[in-house]
Amino acid sequence: MDELEINIETIIARVQKWLQKPYDKKTQKQVQFLLKEDPKSLIDSFYTTMTFGTGGLRGLMGVGTNRLNCYTIRKATQGLSSYIKKYAPPPHSVFISYDSRENSRLFAEETARTLAANEIEVYITKELRPTPFVSFGCRLHRCTAAVMITASHNPPNYNGYKVYWSDGGQIVSPHDLGIIDEIKNIEDLPQIKFAPLSHPSIHHIGKEDDEAYFNAIEPLQNYPEVNQSEGAILQIVYSSLHGTGATLLPDALKRWGFTSIDYVTEQMPPDGTFPFAASLNPEKKEALELGIKELVRRKGDFFIATDPDADRIALVVSHLNNPIVLSGNQIASLCIYYLCKTLSTIGKMPHNGAFITTIVTTELCKEIAASFNKHCIEVLTGFKYIGEKIKEWEESLNGKKFIFGAEESFGYLLGTHSRDKDAIVTACLLAEMALQQKKAGKTLIDLLYEIYNKYGVHQEKQQLIHFDGDHKGKAKINFLMKNIRENPPKTLCGSDIVELEDFQLGKKVNCITNEMELIDLPKSNVLLFRCKNGSKCIIRPSGTEPLIKIYAMMKELHATSIEEGLKSCHEHLDLMLKTLIETYFSE
Repeated sequence: MDELEINIETIIARVQKWLQKPYDKKTQKQVQFLLKEDPKSLIDSFYTTMTFGTGGLRGLMGVGTNRLNCYTIRKATQGLSSYIKKYAPPPHSVFISYDSRENSRLFAEETARTLAANEIEVYITKELRPTPFVSFGCRLHRCTAAVMITASHNPPNYNGYKVYWSDGGQIVSPHDLGIIDEIKNIEDLPQIKFAPLSHPSIHHIGKEDDEAYFNAIEPLQNYPEVNQSEGAILQIVYSSLHGTGATLLPDALKRWGFTSIDYVTEQMPPDGTFPFAASLNPEKKEALELGIKELVRRKGDFFIATDPDADRIALVVSHLNNPIVLSGNQIASLCIYYLCKTLSTIGKMPHNGAFITTIVTTELCKEIAASFNKHCIEVLTGFKYIGEKIKEWEESLNGKKFIFGAEESFGYLLGTHSRDKDAIVTACLLAEMALQQKKAGKTLIDLLYEIYNKYGVHQEKQQLIHFDGDHKGKAKINFLMKNIRENPPKTLCGSDIVELEDFQLGKKVNCITNEMELIDLPKSNVLLFRCKNGSKCIIRPSGTEPLIKIYAMMKELHATSIEEGLKSCHEHLDLMLKTLIETYFSE
């Protein structure tokens, strides 16, 4: 019997279970419909079971073992509950919130009911709240863990189940593996405990936690008096892209003194169908189109947009009457440069202050930090590794003092009130930065050019290669990564590859001397190539979506002007990406 036949038998067995009690009648009818009308979707819904990825579950909503639904949510929560009770010191409690997506409130309640049935105290927000607020709430209530129901910027038919541990950071090893093992031990629904929503262990959280959050970020201001007295001169335009940011971000800005806020009105109401958002990903310009129009119409200073769970933020600056969209790397560089310069000027830079970025974030961040004699540490892609490093520093007697963390995909954290990227506090920081520039008759683009004049023009580009979200797509991704690993390029756009870093093997190889050293980071399916001309590229599968990401980076030191440097970089980056795609990823 071949593998396909074994899989079909497994699928049939799973489907038969879902056609019987204790699965509810509505679910059974949906399964019967797929069985008769859409067998391809049925196979994809049952061919596997959802597994933990970057911090939890994320996938399509619907019936089946490979979909987000009440039953897979309960199963995941039972596994989490069992792990907590076995390995975490009592008392046990979990903080829960959710975004604006369809079923998010329902899934949050299902999570609460299973936890309560397992004798675990639950703090669930009365209304939707941003992802960083869950990390904050976990720390505030000293919980064992936390759960956020969100699929971030994925399409409307997706949802997710994001898990945090007691420090407020996304789960990492050994907790993620331990929870997975507990989930695997659950074979049938009767193993899952379930309580009514009125259970006395379920506590509903309201505005008091909002106040605690605002109080936690208030000390992060560098010029509080100036912000309060002059913040109103800064004209801000904001969109929440129908998400959770509207619940906290405007109030946070106003409390810092930035009271002149206009809104992209159509996109402000929380709505899981996202009717007026062309994209939910702030990395994509189409997500920003309505906001840019409003920025121009209002003649504002800058426009910011947060993704639906408000952990990531985009920035568009009005410079010489033109709206300029900044990349995630540019925002990161601006923030680190501003913090280094400002904290040094006002005498608040810790002697052991340090920054954290990821291996796919611009190396300009490291150069800036080094010029101020500060460390900038790189971790694997994913903010959970930044949170893990913060915890490591706090628990070490000689640990560094965390100042700011950044990843190129528009995720940033100032301070340690949260252990996940926080678009709310980042918006406040960007407003303070922009106010300082405006007082000097400048914009954040002028500040960016100041950085380029000092450190050279750094530019980065990214290419996404999409695949089907089924088992065939996953197999294709694995095949392509295996091929490039076994047949790596020796040159790229006329420049020799001088160094190869394979994070899956944990090895860095000098391609000229063949000398090898170990990479002091966890194993991950990532390849990095460094070229003789200083450029580099990184290739990795996404941890949350069916795609491969290619990152290309370079630095121009000898251009006659910044504009010329930018042009030169973009042309070379385009050629790098084109070459890699044609060589390894074209059909």
